[in-house]
Amino acid sequence: MMFVKMALIFALIILLLACKRPLSQAMLGGLAATAVFYRILPLDMLRLTGKVLTNWSSLSVLLSLYLITFLQRILESRSQIRLAQEDLNGLFHNRRINIIGACLFIGLLPSAASMLLCAELVKNATDGYLKPKEQAFVASWFRHIPESVLPTYSAVLLMLSLSGVDTATFMAGMLPPVQFLGALGYFVYLRRVPTSVDTPNSTDRFADFRHLLAHLWSLILILVLILVFHFEVVTAVLVSILLSAVVYHISVPEWKQFVVSAFEKNMLLNTFLVLVLQEFLSSTGVLPELPAVLGKLPLPTYFIFGLLFFLVTLISGSTAAIAMGTPLAFAALPGGAPFMVYLMCMAHAASQLSPTHVCLVVASDYFHIPLGGLIRKTVPIALSFCVLVTVYYHLLLLFS
Repeated sequence: MMFVKMALIFALIILLLACKRPLSQAMLGGLAATAVFYRILPLDMLRLTGKVLTNWSSLSVLLSLYLITFLQRILESRSQIRLAQEDLNGLFHNRRINIIGACLFIGLLPSAASMLLCAELVKNATDGYLKPKEQAFVASWFRHIPESVLPTYSAVLLMLSLSGVDTATFMAGMLPPVQFLGALGYFVYLRRVPTSVDTPNSTDRFADFRHLLAHLWSLILILVLILVFHFEVVTAVLVSILLSAVVYHISVPEWKQFVVSAFEKNMLLNTFLVLVLQEFLSSTGVLPELPAVLGKLPLPTYFIFGLLFFLVTLISGSTAAIAMGTPLAFAALPGGAPFMVYLMCMAHAASQLSPTHVCLVVASDYFHIPLGGLIRKTVPIALSFCVLVTVYYHLLLLFS
């Protein structure tokens, strides 16, 4: 019965989105249904809501969104993103490569706020060739490819720690799935975008590369601070903002303008409500019961755990799925690197469909489309990826 209630909550959210209600209303409907179905008392509702603002892991998401938007305003005011795109055109002279390269580069930033920068680059490169829902899919799909494999992301680090799988072995095993992700996104949507660009061929690619670094130094700095010096995202972005203000000579009136314009109230509200919904769902106690229910199904053990990772990620995110499911999975089926690759891929596919995934909220807000529209575009491609990685898992077992 607990899982029927959970299904009804998600059905209500999807129904409200299908009725073209704003995402905030759909999330509020999901929150109300969760509170009623699981009898969450008013004081507990306030406590769970307050956790989003008192828990640093949640609050930092909201702060990083605001700060990245602020940095984006600075870069826009000095045309740095547009100039970087021109540099990419000169380097590769291929619109599709530019899109993929920019998304993968920005995907190195372990922050939902980086979705804003990725969305802007994709929009500039695909306007007139893709519809807004397709643009949102391309930005989200390609930006998240690094998240499936790089140990700079907490989900990958956590699973490596819990499973005991060697990092290099895991990353080598993930090379074909990464290619699957790229190929699926490319052949479904990106191939519609012409390769040609509206600029002449480069006469000095080295100069274009130097200019690209000069126009993207603020983002490269964030990456270096996070990956090399282990700064938190909020701190790294704040340092980049302060240095950008000096380098670009941001005036006091501009500061005031950016402080206000960076406050994207709809995006921040929607993100806040998604984080609150995650807290509500986590408090229901449904997730620990899920393995026992799935264990009764007449399915292979590996597939049961793949389904577990998929469903828990859909409900509460990949970190929850990995923290809860990895010890159970590797105790039941000591499958080593092939099993970890399979489970990580299932969680990654589900994360691209989850209404509680903050990046999807950011992408849908940026392109002014319903979240349900983005998810519908993603469903067949994500499920195709699940089929491919299931076949790949069996091949790994066969040749390992």
